[in-house]
Amino acid sequence: MSTGPSRRLVLGLGAALALSGVPAFSAHAAPRRPAGSPLVPAARATTLWYPEPADDELLIEQGLPLGNGRLGALVGGDPAAEICHLTDASMWTGGANDTPDSDGQLPYGRDDFGSLTLLARTTLMMPGHDRAAVTDYRRTLDLSNGLVTTTYTKGKVRYTREMFVSAPDDALVIRLSQSGGGKLTGALALSGTHGESTTPDAARRVASFAATLGNGLRYAAAATAAAGQGGGEVAASGSRVTFTDCAEVVIVISGGTDYAPDHANGFRDPGADPLELARTKARAAVAHSGTVLRDTHVADYRPRYERFTLDLGSSTSRQRRLDTWARLKARAAAGAAPDPELEASYLQFGRYLTLCGSRDGLPMGLQGVWLEGNTPDWMGDYHTDINIQMNYWLADRAGDSDTFTAFADYCLAQLPAWNKVTQEKFQDPRNRYRNTSGEVAGWTVAFSTNPYGGLGWWWHPAGNAWLCESLYEHYEFTQDAAYLARIHPLLKGACEFWEARLIETTVDGRQVLVDDHDWSPEHGPQDARGITYTQELLWSLFGHYEQACRTLGRDTAHATTVAALRERLYLPRVSPKTGWLEEWMSEDNLGETTHRHLSPLINLFPGDRIRPDAGDPVILKGATELLTARGMESYGWACAWRAACWARLKHADNAYDLVLTNLKPWAGGDTGTAMNFFDMYRVSDTRAIFQIDANLGTPTAMLEMLVYSRPGHIELLPALPDAWAAAGSVKGAGARGGFTLDMAWERGRVREASLHSAAGGTTTVTAGGRSTRVTLKPGETAALTGLVV
Repeated sequence: MSTGPSRRLVLGLGAALALSGVPAFSAHAAPRRPAGSPLVPAARATTLWYPEPADDELLIEQGLPLGNGRLGALVGGDPAAEICHLTDASMWTGGANDTPDSDGQLPYGRDDFGSLTLLARTTLMMPGHDRAAVTDYRRTLDLSNGLVTTTYTKGKVRYTREMFVSAPDDALVIRLSQSGGGKLTGALALSGTHGESTTPDAARRVASFAATLGNGLRYAAAATAAAGQGGGEVAASGSRVTFTDCAEVVIVISGGTDYAPDHANGFRDPGADPLELARTKARAAVAHSGTVLRDTHVADYRPRYERFTLDLGSSTSRQRRLDTWARLKARAAAGAAPDPELEASYLQFGRYLTLCGSRDGLPMGLQGVWLEGNTPDWMGDYHTDINIQMNYWLADRAGDSDTFTAFADYCLAQLPAWNKVTQEKFQDPRNRYRNTSGEVAGWTVAFSTNPYGGLGWWWHPAGNAWLCESLYEHYEFTQDAAYLARIHPLLKGACEFWEARLIETTVDGRQVLVDDHDWSPEHGPQDARGITYTQELLWSLFGHYEQACRTLGRDTAHATTVAALRERLYLPRVSPKTGWLEEWMSEDNLGETTHRHLSPLINLFPGDRIRPDAGDPVILKGATELLTARGMESYGWACAWRAACWARLKHADNAYDLVLTNLKPWAGGDTGTAMNFFDMYRVSDTRAIFQIDANLGTPTAMLEMLVYSRPGHIELLPALPDAWAAAGSVKGAGARGGFTLDMAWERGRVREASLHSAAGGTTTVTAGGRSTRVTLKPGETAALTGLVV
């Protein structure tokens, strides 16, 4: 067995990392400005809307999110005092965190492991615009254009406030306008959240701050403003940018850190000047009108949003008239009729969060880029036993494959640190999960990771295989060989780790390979061997690695060795006592029957070794019985996982019921949807937090109900619920094999469908008992007429 990284792994790793070292906050070229308006008209836009502003104390439940992948903003819509929480995805305390605790595990605190924190808070103050003084109030999140708009009337003047986080201009923009001859007078106060002092540059009309965290991370933010046509005065004073008697105002806030995905430089960009960057970006943007800035943002955002469209049927005019919170409550009422447009908008909201939260920087952690303060639960980190993986299930299925890049780049950037700490610390004699072979190779992770190569909480040996499962799945959807070459070092290093870790045992007279002492997340014994979770993940990992080597034409000898290990893996069986798929190589249930995690079912979903149309029916039945025993109630992300599993089993009713469970208005229980569509996770009897994974996992389950794919096979409408069966369509859905699907249905049957191939390939498509084999060249599209009844 291998005891260290091969020379080819080191060389391959260097080549891969060379493609992912761009600083998160850096200079950018002047964006292209559109010649005309790209706005989706209001009558056609998908929106969430509310008749009242958010409560400042409940911003995480009621505020509306904006983002460009790096910066995230949560805004409340108060006419007189608009609060905004601004987050940079790299605004992390902590560090490498590579000194184990007394039990051989890794520290997990805000000072050592670290935490995601806010970059800044802003308050937009408009004296005299108190809620009691205005009428016809409305705030809207426009998913189609990527805008938050607040409108109201004061006297005879109609005021409009548009807010967006622009990727081309890399800044938060607030555009204030009015109609009716009014004047805009007020101020924007910019403040840090770590004790910084904001200072003005009166000559340039900029307010800004800069500071350094205790871990050496440098950061800054800057705000400026300009008056539009119609005149008025703009100034900077103290911590504020002020505007007086303006007909229109544009406010721009930019900021960031010197973080860079570069292990060799301590995850810093030594040449960065965050303060100068923030000031430069803000001043460059504010030189353009609010209309130009908005149209530049929409021209960038709208094509990405429109890659995928969804119609689940028509709602009633009465349902459409309800504001979003009232509509959620009405749908949850006993005996309520389906509201398919609301459900479609929930899926599109998940896509919106993905487009706003994941682009070309760090990936989405537990809360994406939307925080209520500097002490997010679980540090807002990257959990490796389901949460970060669930965050990226939606991307390929919903036509947003480019948003997955942030996740892959993150893993590649962290890999040198993960290699180092694994090989230096995993065999700590105090670590209860250490390899009893005495050898260690490759890399693995802990249950939590940060952006500095740091691991936290307990070691999670199978975390490497779980991450690789998601990384390889992206290749299955895209068929991008260059991407596969980039992630090859991750696959290989994970396999090398397991070459050194697997142990032999005898089962029914046969020598098999099993995992060493381990824990099935996050319950049961902590020293079990051969847990189903790991055995299933290794079966997938080894198979993916063998296929990757074959595709790339490299490491053929090593692939043969790994394939031989795969043949010797112990695979789980059904307990004669419970009738369930065993979780611990034991006939007994050693954990919580209704536990939130579905770890032993990982090859039902997202894997596909266990499936209704092939494989061992005994194992399928055992998996179904275990899923049934887990129950239909849990936290939001756990319900999302359950829904996806039931979709794989073609059980539409259960899958749909779990979607509705997550759509219920949150009212203090384990799960539920807040006013702003954020999924709420109960952490105590009196408090809940936003956790993004359910917002992305539930839409994934919804798409799995419409389209199931695995390499060489696509099934249409495998678990279509009655609520969506009358008529609907989906365009731009991703399918494994590098395919994109457009489909429409009526009365539960496919009415028309077409398949597009980016890379060329062959697959079999089935629907309603019919099947057709399709072979396409790169760029070709085929109508699937043989599936239409």
